[in-house]
Amino acid sequence: MPGFHSSSAQRSLSLPAPALPELAELEHLLQQGGALLQRHHLGDVVLPGGSLPVLALTLGNPDPAVPAVGFFGGVHGLERIGAEVVMAFLSSLISRLNWDSSLHRMLESLRVVFLPLVNPGGIWRGTRANPQGVDLMRNAPVDAGAGASPWVGGQRLSAKLPWYRGIEGGPMESESQALCELVVRELLSHGQSLAVDCHSGFGLVDRIWFPYAHSARPIPHLAEMHALSQILDQTHAQHRYVFEPQSRQYLTHGDLWDHLYLQACSRPACLHLPLTLEMGSWLWIRKNPRQLFSRHGMFNPLVSHRQQRVLRRHIAWLDFILRAAAGMPRWLPSGPQRLWHEEQALNRWYRRGARA
Repeated sequence: MPGFHSSSAQRSLSLPAPALPELAELEHLLQQGGALLQRHHLGDVVLPGGSLPVLALTLGNPDPAVPAVGFFGGVHGLERIGAEVVMAFLSSLISRLNWDSSLHRMLESLRVVFLPLVNPGGIWRGTRANPQGVDLMRNAPVDAGAGASPWVGGQRLSAKLPWYRGIEGGPMESESQALCELVVRELLSHGQSLAVDCHSGFGLVDRIWFPYAHSARPIPHLAEMHALSQILDQTHAQHRYVFEPQSRQYLTHGDLWDHLYLQACSRPACLHLPLTLEMGSWLWIRKNPRQLFSRHGMFNPLVSHRQQRVLRRHIAWLDFILRAAAGMPRWLPSGPQRLWHEEQALNRWYRRGARA
């Protein structure tokens, strides 16, 4: 049976790893980064014939007094482009470490975390869910009540159906728990942090979502989210992202980032702003309708030049997030400025007639 072993049990495993190109690339990047990268083995996904590790990488300053930022991908195994975007950005950073003195100076005052393959078993199997049939982004102990969208919002009927949340009252899946423990240890331990989780599959445009996914009410740090959206608009005036709360589109149970954001809100002096990049894969299908006949084609750009264009566009945005994290003390609003941002955010996203 497929399963998961924590890193403490990993030493007893001697199974060969099934072939996974993304994992081989991640190991190659670790070798390239050398002593500047720290490798964290979070556990192993056991599959028929072998096992796959869940690996995180960190670099920069671990001092809790500096800001932190995390980049995540591969939560849904079908959405390989999410993992590829995170890996491409990591590769770019590692290459720059050889010559970019400004990057080295930035890392003196910033902690950076990468977890590109949250669900290696799902990537290997070509499924949205993990090998247990659980959708990791519906797996956290957060309920949306009666407002959740039917089916897509999460269900507990069967692991054979999409968007399965897992057994009611049971523990989170080990991959979900590994992600959460990493975020708590490496991001929520810092006073200020950002996180980006890369996905694909919704709509014709690229969206940047922030919590909540389980409720239509505004989050406590709405002013800070608006300030972040403002510096994005000012820095990249021609960007094509729709920046909005996920609740504007649909509500879901079990969102991991809602779960982690709520944990952060319970911690004194902890500001954590999680974001989800939702790449609009319907645009790729519209340009290449034959992709509908491929399970992977519904969530990934299959044409080579289109994939390269997607990687270039989103690497630039992830670099913006890296710099925004490093500069959080400069752009976070306070006093009357914070009240102004909150009012603008309510008008933009929540009040009648609001526009994204």
